[in-house]
Amino acid sequence: MLTLFHAPMSRSTRLVTLIDELGARDAVQIRLVTVQRQDGAGAPDPENPHPEKKVPALKHDGTVITESIAIAIHLCDLFPKAGLLPPVGTPERGRCLQWLAWNAGVVEPVLVAKLSGVEHPAFQASFRGWDEVITRLEAALETSPWLMGDEMTVADIIVHSSFSWMPDLLPDHPGLQDWNKRMMTRPATQRVWQEEQAAMASPA
Repeated sequence: MLTLFHAPMSRSTRLVTLIDELGARDAVQIRLVTVQRQDGAGAPDPENPHPEKKVPALKHDGTVITESIAIAIHLCDLFPKAGLLPPVGTPERGRCLQWLAWNAGVVEPVLVAKLSGVEHPAFQASFRGWDEVITRLEAALETSPWLMGDEMTVADIIVHSSFSWMPDLLPDHPGLQDWNKRMMTRPATQRVWQEEQAAMASPA
């Protein structure tokens, strides 16, 4: 049995979108939990199995898996027919995993630093800066519609997730703007967005 513990309008939203893109809605139960929000709203949910009461958390036959990238890879491996992650042992898989690791290890720390106004030479040397993040994305999307080439993959879902909340962070670059438009208008994205808004509007 697969259960995703999810808080609407949070980092786990991208996992719900992935589940929809995988065609796995009937196979994965989405269980809503509360979390402590940055504005002070909400509270940790005792039913959430995540050790820090954050989201996402995936329970697979009693085993709890946390961290978005680990969950994304695991789900793609469980539903390979969707073709969102290349097969094990192929160079294409390695390149797709590279994008996922880059998002978790570089993009998210750099984005938090940018939004919070943190600047330090040691941070810049370790993680690089926002300009380097955008330059890499521009290079990938200069000649291809998706990060991996001609087909959308889990890399696009994960890397785009931050920009789905903050599209103004994307420069006026044709490849980036087109990528963002196509990601935001996908049926899965639209379905999940509508569900998220409805869930946030519902009384607790």
